[in-house]
Amino acid sequence: MLNHLELEKILFLDIETVPQEREFKSLDQDLKDLWEHKSKYFREQNEMNLEESYDRAGIYAEFGKVICISVGLFSFLDGVRQFRVKSFSGHDEKQVLEEFAELLNTHYNRADQNLCAHNGKEFDFPYIARRMLINGVKLPYHLDLAGKKPWEVQHLDTMALWKFGDYKHFTSIKLMTKIFGIPTPKDDIGGSDVARVYYEEKDLPRIVKYCIKDVVAVAQIVLKFKGEALMKDHEVCEV
Repeated sequence: MLNHLELEKILFLDIETVPQEREFKSLDQDLKDLWEHKSKYFREQNEMNLEESYDRAGIYAEFGKVICISVGLFSFLDGVRQFRVKSFSGHDEKQVLEEFAELLNTHYNRADQNLCAHNGKEFDFPYIARRMLINGVKLPYHLDLAGKKPWEVQHLDTMALWKFGDYKHFTSIKLMTKIFGIPTPKDDIGGSDVARVYYEEKDLPRIVKYCIKDVVAVAQIVLKFKGEALMKDHEVCEV
């Protein structure tokens, strides 16, 4: 599987997002009203009030913001495999997005290259694109999908690949790493903890570390799909 793909031409990535404000009460009235409408269905399903439901705002690009984008890429020097990881993080979302856009514009702007994430097609890729537009950041080639045919969109999604055409099947990265014998990236915090760690503990480095683990896990899943050996710890390095 995926035998046609060259690992060096794949940029693996993961993002971490949080609500734009720490608490619902900090929103202006228009956004409060719009969140009330947006969250109506799952509030009723889970018997939540507005304040409780706002914990989920980070998963919606209209109400959340990106605080970290971690990326990873393979290199092979003299036959030695290495996976280099780098993170763009901070409280200034526009700066985070601009730095990531510069990476794409400089090094990942060709049609034979791919972006890869777990559930990337429904979350990471559209979320980044929407937040770039909101922040006035020009969309890089791989995120500007307007006018492209489906086969021209170079987005790999490990969850979509695992579906094998089964549109109803959702598989978390935690489950996939477990069944493939890959070290879990969820050994410290999970996605539901990120907003708390960011706003209450103010520990962005901890979130960055978690984000990097997700990127490594996605790359490991692709190695499994390709029937190749998993990476050892010494093959992963931060740059």
